[in-house]
Amino acid sequence: MITPAQTAHLAHLARLELTPAEIAELTGQLGAILDYMAQLQSLDLGDVPPTAHAVDTANVLRPDQPHASALATALLQAAPAPEDRFFQVPQILREP
Repeated sequence: MITPAQTAHLAHLARLELTPAEIAELTGQLGAILDYMAQLQSLDLGDVPPTAHAVDTANVLRPDQPHASALATALLQAAPAPEDRFFQVPQILREP
C-alpha cells in the first residue's frame, strides 16, 4: 500500500505541484496499480516459456503488384506543369 506521503514525494520528484485532493486521488489510483502488480507477481509462471509476443505471428505479405493510383493521377492533374509521370518544377540551383 502506498501512503499519501509517498505519493507527495513521487510528485515532488516528478516536479509536479499537487493539491491535497489530487494527492489523495492519486494515492488511491497508485495503490490500485500496485495491488494489480502484486497479483501479477504472485502468478506461477514456471511452466510458461518466455516469449516476445503473446501469439506466434509471421509477416503476412501480399504479392507486390504494380497498379495505377488514383491519387497519383489526381495529383499530376492538379500540378501546374506535369511532364509524363513527373512534376516539372522551376530550377532553383545554378552552376557556379
